[in-house]
Amino acid sequence: MLDQFSRTQLLLGQEAMERLYRARVAVFGVGGVGGYTVEALARSGVGQLDLIDDDRICLTNLNRQIIATRSTVGKYKVDVAEQRILDINPKAVVRTYKTFYTPQTADQFDFAQYDYVVDAIDTVTGKLELVEQAQRTGTPIISCMGAGNKLDASAFEVTDISKTSVCPLARVMRKELGKRGIKHLKVVYSREPAMTPLAEEAAGEPGSGSRRQVPGSNAFVPAVAGLIVAGEVVKDLAAER
Repeated sequence: MLDQFSRTQLLLGQEAMERLYRARVAVFGVGGVGGYTVEALARSGVGQLDLIDDDRICLTNLNRQIIATRSTVGKYKVDVAEQRILDINPKAVVRTYKTFYTPQTADQFDFAQYDYVVDAIDTVTGKLELVEQAQRTGTPIISCMGAGNKLDASAFEVTDISKTSVCPLARVMRKELGKRGIKHLKVVYSREPAMTPLAEEAAGEPGSGSRRQVPGSNAFVPAVAGLIVAGEVVKDLAAER
């Protein structure tokens, strides 16, 4: 019988689709990268999605975040993503958490419940905590490195953190994970050197008065990174035996 996942089943087979349907995936960060990851996971038939993000959609998200439209500005990202998932697949189970993930909030999440974890957050401390939690429970995790200040969407690749180069975030993660005795982590990263945002253009951006530099972004680089992440999750879950 034909259904909305019939075309995917032609590639993966019925047993793999059943594994996806039973899978529970947690996506930490539902922004430029994570939003596209969630979209692809929902359209691939993943049955349970946990969405973790405390942010609301703002006007400057419209250039790159799939959940951002004029009508969703001001709404919580996880709420908008949940509605979008259920519009795609009403049978999906969606759990939302308006939480900024840090070592201080980590105890709210039991990683043993998840079949896969997606790290699409920006802070190093949060990313390290995600990896450590996944390591403790033996939960598969994939982490996205820096996607800001880049223009070449074709430069992304999937590799182990130990094999990364150029990307400053990957370098910091590699060093800090090493201190924690963690040598391996599946990542999506780009070798493209980061551009320097134009100072005069950033003057009016939210956060431009703070020490943290506002990164430049576009519609295609975060999207490609998020779709690559989702593809890896789907392939890994579908291949489980």
